Amino acid sequence: MTSKNKWLSTPYVLWSVMFIIIPLGMIFYYGLTDKTGAFTLDNITAIATAEHAKALWLSLLLSLISTLICFLLAYPLAMILSNMKVNQHSFIILIFILPMWMNFLLRTLAWQTLLEKSGVINSVLNLLHLPNINIINTPYAIILGMVYNFLPFMVLPLYNVLSKIDENVLDASKDLGAGNVYTFVRIILPLSIPGIISGITMVFVPALTTFVISTLLGGSKILLIGNVIEQEFTQASNWHLGSGLSIVLMIFIILNMIASAVFDKDGEGATL
Repeated sequence: MTSKNKWLSTPYVLWSVMFIIIPLGMIFYYGLTDKTGAFTLDNITAIATAEHAKALWLSLLLSLISTLICFLLAYPLAMILSNMKVNQHSFIILIFILPMWMNFLLRTLAWQTLLEKSGVINSVLNLLHLPNINIINTPYAIILGMVYNFLPFMVLPLYNVLSKIDENVLDASKDLGAGNVYTFVRIILPLSIPGIISGITMVFVPALTTFVISTLLGGSKILLIGNVIEQEFTQASNWHLGSGLSIVLMIFIILNMIASAVFDKDGEGATL
């Protein structure tokens, strides 16, 4: 790059410094110091307390379950879309992208209205003389909210990878006598690993860090690690403990990102 072209990156560099580097620096500063400014690891080791450990493991469990459900729903759907030969400008693809244009909070509030004991779904069930569903303020409602909000982030990377698989490779497999199951296991699935890893990363990370979904659909009765961190910052005004717990959460995110970088070196699982 010429010196003239390098100057074009100045806005991006400034943006990164102001909204990425500086905030991260503040998190590490508060997380590794106490109220007097002295260095300490107590804010990080606080994750081992019963309350914080329970919130962390519950967050990991619900995130893993949500990611698995998204994968099981998204993979067959992505295969169907790739076989239909739809392109990235197709109306079908637009249907999956469209919910992401709506505010995340509004989408979650809509599910709260639907799932309430006197909500839309139970009102319809009452008219049909069917038993009500009472999953609001339970982990099931949180998982439902995670799957609904993050499913498109699993579909798009999988579709992007599956649509790039050369049909000649699949035809050659069938010409050599391989059945549909063998072709899927030995060819399609291995070639789609970059999309799988990318999709898992894009679903697992926001699911692990969310606190809005658990607050609205869990009724603040189910505390995830995101809720604990949010409360330390906004209610307890304990930025040091909140930052220390954030650093622990950051470790899980970094491990997930490393796995994504290892298995998707060429960025084949990148979204459309």
